[in-house]
Amino acid sequence: MSKLPGWLGQLGAELSRLSERLDERRAETEADDLLPGDPPAAAPAGLGKEGTPSVDRVPAPPTYAPTVAARPDPVAAIPWGMRVAAEAGWRLLVLAGTLWVLMRVISAVELVVLAFVAALLVTALLQPTVARLRRHGLPRGLATAVTAVSGFVIMGLVGWFVVWQVMDNIDTLSDKVTKGIDDLKNWLLDSPFHVTDKQINDIAKNLSDTVGTNTEAITTAGLQGVTVVVEFMTGALLAMFSTLFLLYDGARIWQWVLKLVPAQARPGVAGAGPRAWRTLTAYVRGTVIVALIDAIFIGLGIYFLNVPMAVPLAVFIFLFAFIPLVGAVVSGALAVVVALVTEGVFTALMVLAVVLAVQQIEGHVLQPFILGRAVRVHPLAVVLSVAAGGMIAGIGGAVVAVPLVAVTNTVVGYLRSYGQEESRRHSPPPHGATSLDAAPTPAPGAPPERVEEPSPDAS
Repeated sequence: MSKLPGWLGQLGAELSRLSERLDERRAETEADDLLPGDPPAAAPAGLGKEGTPSVDRVPAPPTYAPTVAARPDPVAAIPWGMRVAAEAGWRLLVLAGTLWVLMRVISAVELVVLAFVAALLVTALLQPTVARLRRHGLPRGLATAVTAVSGFVIMGLVGWFVVWQVMDNIDTLSDKVTKGIDDLKNWLLDSPFHVTDKQINDIAKNLSDTVGTNTEAITTAGLQGVTVVVEFMTGALLAMFSTLFLLYDGARIWQWVLKLVPAQARPGVAGAGPRAWRTLTAYVRGTVIVALIDAIFIGLGIYFLNVPMAVPLAVFIFLFAFIPLVGAVVSGALAVVVALVTEGVFTALMVLAVVLAVQQIEGHVLQPFILGRAVRVHPLAVVLSVAAGGMIAGIGGAVVAVPLVAVTNTVVGYLRSYGQEESRRHSPPPHGATSLDAAPTPAPGAPPERVEEPSPDAS
């Protein structure tokens, strides 16, 4: 019994050596079965290099199995153009969503936004006067008060004068309109258009029936008109207060706005702000001068042609001139219609000739000379911006559309040039450049550095 453990140990050792020989024989057989170029077979299960334990290997597929190509990456399977379109598409969707939210917010506070924009326009008109008074030694508060009070008093007197002229001439205008309608009726009866008295009476009866059946709608429109008057007075008060604070503390307000801009974009915005303000100031002052010239010359033509209410019509022409293209057409048509129903066809044709002549002079002489290149906007951009502004915010939107486009054009142009200058300054110098060529260039709008000339005595 004492020799039994030794025999069992020898038997176990012999079995281990036999197992190793079988594994080696199996590995040699698999190596002989591999084709040239196939990867070598893995080590036996449980054994690695030099008999060390290893993970279970995966057996190689048989030689008769079909070759299956690997599936490509899904991103690589999409064409390049479609990937670019998708990248641009979702960014455009994000921008459209942002603009939609912004427009909803603006429409919710439309009265406040229009009042503030009107205050900006009035401030752009009055701010040069404040600067001029301060250069003459007046304190900032006194110069602001004198300018604001004078401007508001002048606008109030003009409004009062227009209302007074309309109320003073309303009876005469009514009589002339009645007489003009009778003359127009007689002219239609004697004209070669073969209009009969029955047709004219039917048209008048239809108009009367339309007014009678829509009395409720007219009353509702009148109540809405009262609401519009209240909103107009509220907006006017907001615009007045905003104008006062912008005239008095505009520089500090701008510095506060700059603090809201990220630090990396702050230098570019700080340079674009003054240029945008100069563009807005040039637009407002130029538009006021052009509108004043239009109103004076068309008003004089209407006055000498004996058209009633020449002064109110001239004021309407001045106000409508702030709506580019559309305002001139509407105000001119109003003057021609008043001349037609009060003085007849010949006088209306003469008024039309005066309006067209003044507008031609405005378009080809006054605007290019007064506005110049500072606020030059393409006519297509003017038409589209006025139409979009009118659809979004009515008359107020049509008024502010063109200055908004002009200011945006100035800001975008400056930021583009500023970005190009910044990238040029921070780009690595070309190979072989000297230290003078690699020197940083000044920022856009910065005064050029003065280069000192060598002294003649220097050797």
